[in-house]
Amino acid sequence: MLDTHAWVWWVSAPDRLSSVAREAIDRAERVGICTISCWEVTMLAIRGRLQLALETELWVRRGLAHPRTVELPLTSEVAVRAALLRSQGLESDPADEIIYATARANGSLLVTRDAALREFDPRATVW
Repeated sequence: MLDTHAWVWWVSAPDRLSSVAREAIDRAERVGICTISCWEVTMLAIRGRLQLALETELWVRRGLAHPRTVELPLTSEVAVRAALLRSQGLESDPADEIIYATARANGSLLVTRDAALREFDPRATVW
């Protein structure tokens, strides 16, 4: 599963991924994208913090269209797991907590450069 920045880079700038991240993505049978990443990409584009070559809606559709890509929805299980992360010591923004909880609920490694997530659970993350 990809964190939002890893998804953006995988689609638009693959050389920004580390070699370990690229290898993990290449080996994966399926590449999970959390639904909240679609929201996050859109918000970053609206705020001018992310420049996309396409209109945001089209970029998201194409970013999810890769044959190995699977969109992973926000479920009640993920929502509860994400909310409990703070009591377990993870201090992060809500989108990252949802992304991490989605990866764990699906038994997936999370490809992320986020130091807080990698430090919180080094065995469940890769960069």
